[in-house]
Amino acid sequence: MTTPTAPDRLLSVLAAFDHEHPALCLTDISRRAGLSLTTAHRLVGALTEWGALERDESGVYHVGLRLWEVAALAPRGLALRQIALPYLEDLYEATHENVQLAVRDGRDVVYIEWLSGRSAVGVHIRVGARWPLHATGVGLALLAHGDPVFRKEYCEGELASFTPYTITDPERLRRVLAEVRRSGVAVSDRQVTEDALSVAAPVRGADGTVTAAVSIVVPHADAQVPVLGPAVRVAARGISRALGWQP
Repeated sequence: MTTPTAPDRLLSVLAAFDHEHPALCLTDISRRAGLSLTTAHRLVGALTEWGALERDESGVYHVGLRLWEVAALAPRGLALRQIALPYLEDLYEATHENVQLAVRDGRDVVYIEWLSGRSAVGVHIRVGARWPLHATGVGLALLAHGDPVFRKEYCEGELASFTPYTITDPERLRRVLAEVRRSGVAVSDRQVTEDALSVAAPVRGADGTVTAAVSIVVPHADAQVPVLGPAVRVAARGISRALGWQP
């Protein structure tokens, strides 16, 4: 077994925090990072001094604003969100349904923006959330228009299931992705929850490469894909043009 390096241990402290564990005491950080209490104390102190972590009056640690400042520099994060937001808002105003923007990170999609309708269907999504590519509309759009070698490897890998409707058959997934490339729209029907349907379209960067995807999530019972598809494509094309893409 390889001995963890100093950077490995430092990153393990940050990785101890997630959406289910946004606040941790030193003992919890030590346990979740797999570090001795002494080592965790030293690393947490260094991260707190730099601003990556913040300690409240009760001695509990939270992710610090310094990490937000650094993350804001990511071209696929805040910068992309700011460019896309006017088009996402237009899509929301036209539908009053959940509107999402996501990018690919490995075998997952990561949501970088989410506009929620007050009476829209409930979704298990928040900014920073991850879901497997094959189970979401944005993920299908990104996978279909992504690198063919990666797509082949993904289809041959394990396909997690969340509902009886989640695509878990590799051959069916290949057919779905082929249809996404043909139509320009991805539809994820009840794959994450049994009451929701997502319609997504790819967002292209200046060089034409698909860098993100935008989607709308509606109740399955009321879904009108022929109507939603064009609206999502318009939003995706608007963001793509704002990023410098010339169709």
